[in-house]
Amino acid sequence: MLIMDRYIIRKFLGTYVFTIALIIAITIVIDVNQKIDNFIKTSPSLYAVIVDYYLNFIPYFINLFSPLFVFIAVIFFTSKMAENSEIIALMSSGLNFRRMMRPYMIAAAVIAILTFIINSFVIPPGNVRRIEFENRYVRNRSVDYASNIQLKVEPGIIAHFNSFDNNTRRGRGFSLERFEGKQLVSRLTAKEIFWDSLYRWHVNDYMIRNFAGMKEVIASGERLDTTLAIVPSDFLISVHDSEQLTTPHLKAYIDRQKQRGIGNNIQLFEIEYHRRFAMSFAAFILTIIGVSLSSRKVKGGMGLNIGIGMGLSFSYILFLQVSSTFAISGMVSPPVAVWIPNMLFVVIAVWLYNKAPR
Repeated sequence: MLIMDRYIIRKFLGTYVFTIALIIAITIVIDVNQKIDNFIKTSPSLYAVIVDYYLNFIPYFINLFSPLFVFIAVIFFTSKMAENSEIIALMSSGLNFRRMMRPYMIAAAVIAILTFIINSFVIPPGNVRRIEFENRYVRNRSVDYASNIQLKVEPGIIAHFNSFDNNTRRGRGFSLERFEGKQLVSRLTAKEIFWDSLYRWHVNDYMIRNFAGMKEVIASGERLDTTLAIVPSDFLISVHDSEQLTTPHLKAYIDRQKQRGIGNNIQLFEIEYHRRFAMSFAAFILTIIGVSLSSRKVKGGMGLNIGIGMGLSFSYILFLQVSSTFAISGMVSPPVAVWIPNMLFVVIAVWLYNKAPR
């Protein structure tokens, strides 16, 4: 590495951390102001507010707006270098723009790797505590009731609930069908089913119909204890559940739910899974855009570059949210929806890079 490389990497990462610290401080003040009424009403302990909520809220917020922090950091210190004629001096010494991008890409790689690791393995466990705090002291967004549930318990076995209430752990209108190939061989129906623990279920007021060719054998009873490889969390899905799973667990959950025939209700999980990769890759795209925009000295000064950078970074975050709604509505697949903003901004990055000073 040249001295110039170390200088740019140090400035990039230093400005990135400083930007995060500054915006996080402002955000916490705003968040406290918004939730102070809830805190007064529900009276959480100071320890719970600081440790359970804000210490987990900070990394969650950093990850959510990571593209914004990267863009601001690049625009800010690169514009300052251009304003001080440092970039002109580098170019005059024979350094080309492509070579100058190398330390920026190294710093972007550091941010991308750290972002992915933290987003995949650090933030999800913290989100569990943060969301539990919000449900208890701010607003309960957990899902405790569902109706018309159908899922595959295992190959050839389909379960159906007319409704299920997690507060009482009871389901109504339960049926369990067993198939051999495409032929129904057994069907259990019950007015009520109760979840005990793990995979233990109790069926009340049941009837079992076994089919053997043209013959039918019927058995009934008041109570039947059984084991089913399902738990309420398999079908009581909250919008925040995807944020509480590490990336390997998230991938395993998606695969398991698809095997059980619940693939149409897990778009949020697929969006979250692909977003973790897309957000990390965005660090490179936004770095190229930021350097290409701010490496030229302009009459408007640093403020103009920062304004353009803020507009582009916010548009990226907004576009990411809008495209995600297309996946939720079923218009496009989750991978396509999540990567559309990156593909669009790659085009912008290439165009700006070719227009950058040489």
